[in-house]
Amino acid sequence: MSSDLVHDSNKMKLLLVDDEQAYVNILSRRLERKGFQVKVANNGTQAIQFARIEDFDVAVLDLKMYDMDGIEVLKIFKKMVPKMAVIMLTGHGSEQAARDGMKYGSYDYLTKPCDFEDLVAKIWQAHEHNINPLEEQDVE
Repeated sequence: MSSDLVHDSNKMKLLLVDDEQAYVNILSRRLERKGFQVKVANNGTQAIQFARIEDFDVAVLDLKMYDMDGIEVLKIFKKMVPKMAVIMLTGHGSEQAARDGMKYGSYDYLTKPCDFEDLVAKIWQAHEHNINPLEEQDVE
């Protein structure tokens, strides 16, 4: 997917969850420059609190955080707001972690450091999938 595609990102609200503050602050600023509304949570507990009081279209969630495992946060998100798309992001990537994330409802999984444009494309894909879930299913 090309970054030249026109999207109405002013309406897209992202919840960015990562305990690496320098990384998340830079990523947040870059996403805001793309026109996204970004709320940063520096741990899983804070992310859950934000999700209770605000609606988000997509969450980008780190797998390994000091207070809560990303898979646990994902499970809670899926109970609280099942329609919110979640993209798992980790520097500790493994095939098992990817399978676990998908099994519990993650839209997709990227390994840090990931290409910024790939992340933006994945955010849009997750959002579009939630808006039109039948369009991405294979027709037999």
